Amino acid sequence: MKPIIEQTMLYDFYGELLTERQRQIYEDVVFNDMSLGEVAQERGISRQGVHDLVKRCDRILDGYEEKLRLVEKFRDTKTRVKEIKELTGRYRASRDEALLARIEQIAEDMMDL
Repeated sequence: MKPIIEQTMLYDFYGELLTERQRQIYEDVVFNDMSLGEVAQERGISRQGVHDLVKRCDRILDGYEEKLRLVEKFRDTKTRVKEIKELTGRYRASRDEALLARIEQIAEDMMDL
């Protein structure tokens, strides 16, 4: 399985695109830390069925990210905002106009995304 942080990000962005049943089972296994056996018993399906559904959901979420790149864009935006914040602090300390030019460039790049 993927690291939980990656699964969480993908689910946060694309989870609503899964069916209700897929969401419920995926949440039980991934976020509620239920075993495959527990979910299988609760849902009246086989343990293998639960395993297959979770893997299928992972593939579906990965597929959405491959096509839409929303998580990638979010991370990129977060990095750029962090850089703007750092540059702003440096500008306040130095009043170096070159820092403002860099901030403006980052902002323009972000608008082009």
